[in-house]
Amino acid sequence: MSHYDMIFLHAPSVYDFRRKPIFYGPVSDVIPSSPVFEMYPIGFMTISAHLEAAGFKTRIVNIAVQMLSSDKFDAEKKIKGLDADVFGIDLHWMPHAHGAVELAKIVKKYHPESKVEFGGFTSSYFHEELIRRPEIDLVMRGDTTEHPTVKMMEILQKGGDLSEVPNLTWKDRDGRIRVNGITHSLDSLDSIIFDYGTMIKNCLRNMHIRDAMPWYGWDKIPMASVFTVRGCSVNCAECGGSRFANGKVVCRKAPAFRSPEKLAEDMDLIQSYLRVPVFIIGDLRQRGTSYADRFLQECRDRKIKNQVIIELFNGADSEYFRKIDRSFDGGWTLEFSPDSHDEKVRSALGKNYSNESIERTIRAAFENNCERFDLFYMNGLPFQDRESALDSARAASRLWSLVKKEDNLFIYNAPFAPFVDPGSRAFEEPEKWGYKLRARTLEDHRKLLDSPSWKHVLSYETRWMTRDDVAEISYDAALILAEAENKAGRIDDSEYRQRCERTEFARELMHKVDGILKIEDPEERERRLWETKDEGTRMMNSTICNKNDLDWESKPIWTNGPRMGMALLKSMVRRRRPSCSDFAAVTSIASSITDLKFSSSSVLTPAIVVPEGEQTSSLSSYGCFPVSRTIFAAPSMDCAASFSATARGSP
Repeated sequence: MSHYDMIFLHAPSVYDFRRKPIFYGPVSDVIPSSPVFEMYPIGFMTISAHLEAAGFKTRIVNIAVQMLSSDKFDAEKKIKGLDADVFGIDLHWMPHAHGAVELAKIVKKYHPESKVEFGGFTSSYFHEELIRRPEIDLVMRGDTTEHPTVKMMEILQKGGDLSEVPNLTWKDRDGRIRVNGITHSLDSLDSIIFDYGTMIKNCLRNMHIRDAMPWYGWDKIPMASVFTVRGCSVNCAECGGSRFANGKVVCRKAPAFRSPEKLAEDMDLIQSYLRVPVFIIGDLRQRGTSYADRFLQECRDRKIKNQVIIELFNGADSEYFRKIDRSFDGGWTLEFSPDSHDEKVRSALGKNYSNESIERTIRAAFENNCERFDLFYMNGLPFQDRESALDSARAASRLWSLVKKEDNLFIYNAPFAPFVDPGSRAFEEPEKWGYKLRARTLEDHRKLLDSPSWKHVLSYETRWMTRDDVAEISYDAALILAEAENKAGRIDDSEYRQRCERTEFARELMHKVDGILKIEDPEERERRLWETKDEGTRMMNSTICNKNDLDWESKPIWTNGPRMGMALLKSMVRRRRPSCSDFAAVTSIASSITDLKFSSSSVLTPAIVVPEGEQTSSLSSYGCFPVSRTIFAAPSMDCAASFSATARGSP
């Protein structure tokens, strides 16, 4: 059993969802992950990179992905078999309130001497409630916790006073709770190590590719991301990442940006490892047009060939899109979330742009070679009644009429679910925004998550909509949207019928669960709920829309094996002369990721000769085929083999 200084664990939303009769509904129809919310935050990678740079050994284990992958996967057995001084569990997004705490209990059951640390935005908000739990020893607060985590690990291993660690809530030896102030909040993100190579090397060292999978299916349709900012300049009422929420929860007075030059460098580094779409998180114009212009120029200079996904926080014009189009050889797409077609609702939320602006933006994007445009609306917002919500779905017809039939304009409509974000203005002042909250504490939210139907998980009602209204309107809007898509010629009659049948089946299943919950006999109620298990599982994804529409064009991750090998080799050469162990790590990429086999017919350069026996002791099991004393390497690995042979004194 390998020992690690820190292992990062990511939990499913509900533990163990496979052993519970749950009907998830459309709560994750418009995000890459499933209703299990198996996607871990990018902080796992950046914190791991900083710890590794400081000499600590880390590992990422995505428990949620493995539970999704197999009913036979035993999470307790997996955790029991791990060994670390500290287990870091993310509670960044509120839907993990149940699963994250349950994982902590399992860790303490099998590793009572190890520390359990929580981190993330939700952890920061509920840090005092979390630290009172016996299974949690540490809570790291804030949104730039890479450096504080390194300091915490140094003190835990070498000795010292944890009161010196900024942002930390902790228990001393006597079990007393101590709360250090949030004094570490970076003004710039340029010191953050953002390197996908860290994750790749971590996977190779541990030989557990699935452990670090960002979400289920990522290996087949991979995507990467870069962050322009932590914090936000926008103040949307319902958002837990808004300017208001950042100030309240992590004491961020202003957004911290990554410089355009460093951001472009991140993009360049990603393309050296992976030819996959890259999501640029945060509107590039938040810090002004000069920031966006500098970044786009840097990308032109670096010849970024990956496809990029760009966020918009408000409308944009043709000039901006022309600059984007000149900057990325691999093409570009847009993400835009007006939330509501109703201008009054949108303005109340803090989004002060018109429907005319949205229409101009869509036209301008496709006129300048935008490859796809995703537009998102929600139900259950402040000041939104039934007709207002349905009007957002009806507006799709008008928007599709503005562009060509072949233009990839995708319009989504989903419920605001499952929770009102703690820290948002709507959560802190619910009456002002017309909300009636059913959950205020972490434990309140945990109990809701264990409900058998997504409607009963909702933490709110509004002055204009009950929970029943939000649910019914979500299905009504889905039918209106499907009809508009069919009339616009974007889906054929067969797909339209399938979409409607699936939506109505989901609605009927929701009503069925509602009826079962009224059964007074607990045993009979439980038995009947289990009868819906298979139906609920079938409806986990694409409940009211076609979730496949969210997929970008991307080749499976194993096609990047040779590219990753060369990128890792170059990073080794930059640091020092590579050793044979380096070559072993590099050439193991293809086999460890996909069991990919190379044939001698693919070899484009002369064979490399090494001393007798070397092919079996260090090379033959790493993607090369020995023929007598000759090693045939895959084309992209020839350079690596040359380094290895030279290091051993061979020609």
